[in-house]
Amino acid sequence: MLLSRKWLNEFVQVDANDHDFCEAMTLSGSKVETTTVLNDSLKNVAVGRILSMERHPDSDHMWVCQLDVGGDEPTQIVTGAWNIHVGDLVPVAKHNSLLPGGVKITKGKLRGVLSNGMLCSLKELGLTAEHDYPYAVITPAALLNDYKPLDKDKPSIPAGVQPGHKIYGPVIAARVTSVVGDGFTYDLKLYTGEDTVDAATACANIHEGDLVAYNTKSGTICTLEDLHADQKEFPHCIPDGIFVLHEEGVKPGDDIAAVIGADDHVVEFEITPNRPDCLSVIGLAREAAVTFNKPLTLHTPEIKGCGGSIAELVDIDIDDPDLCPRYTARMVKNVKIGPSPAWMRERLRNSGVRPINNIVDITNYVMLEYGQPMHAFDFSCVEGGHIIVRTAREGETIQTLDGKDHQLTTNMLCICDENRPVCVAGVMGGANSEIVGDTAQVLFESANFNGASIRRTALALGMRTDASARYEKGLDPMNTMKAVQRACELVELLGCGEVVDGVMDVIARDSAPHTIPLEPEKVNGLLGIDVPESEMRDILTRLDFQLDGNTITVPSWRADVEGMADIAEEVARFHGYNAIPDTLSRGVSPRVGYTEEQQAERTAGLLCRTAGYSEIITYSFISHAYYDKIDLPADSPLRNSMKILNPLGEDTSIMRTTTLPSMLEILARNYNFRNKSAKLYELGRTYFAKNDGSGMADEPKVLSLGAYGEDMDFYTLKGAVETVLKGMRITGVRYEAETANPSYHPGRCAKVWCGDTLLGVLGQIHPHVAENYGVDCELYAAELRFPALFACQGGMPVYHPLPKFPAVTRDIAVVCDKAVTVGALEDCIRRGAKGLLKDVALFDIYTGTGIPEGKKSVAFSLTLRSDDRNLTAEEADEDVKSILELLKSELDAVLR
Repeated sequence: MLLSRKWLNEFVQVDANDHDFCEAMTLSGSKVETTTVLNDSLKNVAVGRILSMERHPDSDHMWVCQLDVGGDEPTQIVTGAWNIHVGDLVPVAKHNSLLPGGVKITKGKLRGVLSNGMLCSLKELGLTAEHDYPYAVITPAALLNDYKPLDKDKPSIPAGVQPGHKIYGPVIAARVTSVVGDGFTYDLKLYTGEDTVDAATACANIHEGDLVAYNTKSGTICTLEDLHADQKEFPHCIPDGIFVLHEEGVKPGDDIAAVIGADDHVVEFEITPNRPDCLSVIGLAREAAVTFNKPLTLHTPEIKGCGGSIAELVDIDIDDPDLCPRYTARMVKNVKIGPSPAWMRERLRNSGVRPINNIVDITNYVMLEYGQPMHAFDFSCVEGGHIIVRTAREGETIQTLDGKDHQLTTNMLCICDENRPVCVAGVMGGANSEIVGDTAQVLFESANFNGASIRRTALALGMRTDASARYEKGLDPMNTMKAVQRACELVELLGCGEVVDGVMDVIARDSAPHTIPLEPEKVNGLLGIDVPESEMRDILTRLDFQLDGNTITVPSWRADVEGMADIAEEVARFHGYNAIPDTLSRGVSPRVGYTEEQQAERTAGLLCRTAGYSEIITYSFISHAYYDKIDLPADSPLRNSMKILNPLGEDTSIMRTTTLPSMLEILARNYNFRNKSAKLYELGRTYFAKNDGSGMADEPKVLSLGAYGEDMDFYTLKGAVETVLKGMRITGVRYEAETANPSYHPGRCAKVWCGDTLLGVLGQIHPHVAENYGVDCELYAAELRFPALFACQGGMPVYHPLPKFPAVTRDIAVVCDKAVTVGALEDCIRRGAKGLLKDVALFDIYTGTGIPEGKKSVAFSLTLRSDDRNLTAEEADEDVKSILELLKSELDAVLR
């Protein structure tokens, strides 16, 4: 919210400088973001009156001007502008002046003639004629002495043209012999070659001695448009020039910043969503009045009216009271569309709003002043004179004021006539009821709408406006009457219409004032300080809370105040947070640390990094297309994803049920960036809807590993997984071939088990999936369910001393079926030992000569040791014998 301090002073006089003002307002709860002193970029620029003008001796388009700028002596300025005349008041950037944009002006010579500064255009002052000073719009005449033919061989106007020469039809050349004007209209005397005639024009670029195109039939001076001329043919006849001032009371020497309203200080506030009342000048004035303990002066609008009755002209119906609790309207007839006065344009401009015309400017002015968005309809466009507030019907569309067409849905609130929508309620008006130059009858709308409904509509249409930004926060229904009355008062003040008597005020849903008991002891107990009850009452009274004994009636604009805690906040912020003494906590600070699960997460991450994997963090929301890229079957339960209600886009529309697509996206990105290898891990969440109807999600974490590169294969990845499992002291791990997972290579994929608990899966990504990601090398990934890892994690490590007795090693080679896995053999060996076996290590697998068809030879090295004695060969052989017997009985594996 941009606040003009000049505007603020209309309601509360605050003499504090910007620093003290901003600090005090911030400490009382109205946070200040920035302060801008508008004239900081406009220095040493004054109003000057042109005393004389002479043509430059060495230029055909420049003037040497003498100006009164309030000093003892005239100031000489050289300019190339053609729209100025003797007597005009103009902005003068004097020697060592500063203009917006950091432009510095100093004196110098222009073609040998001294110029002590520069005359300024609106653009150079940071303004525009169209929106800021409409009277400064220039319509240039076509000056024949400025004519430059585009084609020298085919000039449109003959060289050496003289007064009386025919240009075309009734248009002849004429020389200006006299110019007298008031800045708006210029009376000319023209020599036509035979006679002297009088003519009048609004073209400001004409001076004595100029040669103009004169239409003898209409008695007018021709513009470039009249001659159908190209601007390049008349290089100095342009619709831009010096700003000629017509403001009342302006005199030479006045600071131009004060003249154009740049002598203001603008404070930008960050308004929290619970305080929509502060999105207005009056709302911030209330805060400032209490902060600085100054009286607040509010104005009650007064309207004379012109007779008639609005009830005879318009009917208003509200179909849904929940979406529109109140609709207030007034009628204005005999509307005169035109520019707003300078003071209104100044206030709007300093508040960040572009002036447009008097009627539109009034609605914006009232919105800024009262915080109540308003809309003005061209009532002639409202068919049947009937306003209906309803939701859109199926298939209805509207073109809004920005010229865009919108498809409406049945949950969007609209302001309609009997046949069609004429406004999207609380967002933007329709082009079919726009205020234009010939508008004669205007209906001012001041309504209250449901904030959530307006927010959904604005989001769906992609049209967040100043009005919707206010409505969506929840506005005061009691403010609609004040706002519409103020708008009609301004209509009469500006003389831009006649206000019809009567107000249409439809209250579809009334609400009683909210009351809260005053409980000083509880307030002080919550704040931890001792504020006197009398001070509490004074603060609340100055905030316009009504007190009747110990009952507080909350103002209608303070919907954020709901209970005792809110009352305590009001007391604290105006008692002064700085006045609350610092105290040490009397409680005992609890010892905090990581939970066991958090410790396990940190351990898993450390183990991954130890194995050479770098951590990544990816988004939890993905696209449905991600499931297609990993070849997930259409009937897979993993496709039952939770949908996001307000997604940023299609690519982020659902919550993921697997982390594999996210990992593959990052691997593919690294591969496409020509990184030769990558090893990545992530401990990320997946999301599954609960079946209890709550709409909440189960969010189990998954430890994902992904890698590619020349040194990467299935066993390298398996080694990294084993590093993690061993580091987390997970024992009894076994691997089982997996051929049914479509995302992985059917011959290079395994499930990881700990007993009967499935820990996850690892393997090479299926070549087709890798192709989907644009990768033509082998990708490897592992997905480990972290809740299962945590559940299977071993206890705290226990110290074991180094062995005192030597180990005995035995090597065995057994012949078994090729289908028997090494894991099954190793598990059988460990179970077959009688307590002396310490380690098993595979060292050879052989098929070939001497091995039967369909069989293989698998060799292990066994380490045996006793903790309390030296082993004998007989004891070692006894363990080996037991192992071989179990291998034979369970796996039909026999000693080779």
